[in-house]
Amino acid sequence: MPISLLGPYGRSIITAAVIAAMLAFTLSYANEYAHGSLLGFFEWMETTWFGIIGKTWGGVFAIIQAFHLLSMAVLGGTILVSEFRVLGIFLNEISPQTVVQRAHSTFVWALVVVLFTGVFMACGVATKVYYLPVFWYKMLALGAGMLFHFYIRMPLYSNDFSQLNPRVLQMTAIASLLVWFLVAATGRWIGFSG
Repeated sequence: MPISLLGPYGRSIITAAVIAAMLAFTLSYANEYAHGSLLGFFEWMETTWFGIIGKTWGGVFAIIQAFHLLSMAVLGGTILVSEFRVLGIFLNEISPQTVVQRAHSTFVWALVVVLFTGVFMACGVATKVYYLPVFWYKMLALGAGMLFHFYIRMPLYSNDFSQLNPRVLQMTAIASLLVWFLVAATGRWIGFSG
């Protein structure tokens, strides 16, 4: 089905449908079947180089975790700066599009580091996080955050802000803040659960 059949909100509708399907799958009995079939993969993750290094050398794990936390801070900072500028809270002397575009390139690099270091850390404790329900919520939140960022937020923000409805911009900024706050909160929850 072409996106044009859905009207001007095709990406938004498809992204919302994918997030809703992911949430429905997470809360259904099908999740238990799929979840059980992934145990072998998580056990394999612990036998990889990343898993062995993460389990054997605690210092290396701590350094990677520090980079993970720093990149999460950078990622969160780019979101805060961008969305607060769109909301008109600060940096009002700079155009919102300039702030959003400059922050986006930093966001992408921070996201790459977050994903790489997150995979490394997960390999070291793969079977442990496998049994933590909050880990799966974190992955769902992170997937929703990336879908929202790349398929709703950035296509909208790539347009001329003067041509867009200010309410749509404000609601998108607030939604982005909420989605990434959820990602950070579930990540912190993993720290308290483990």
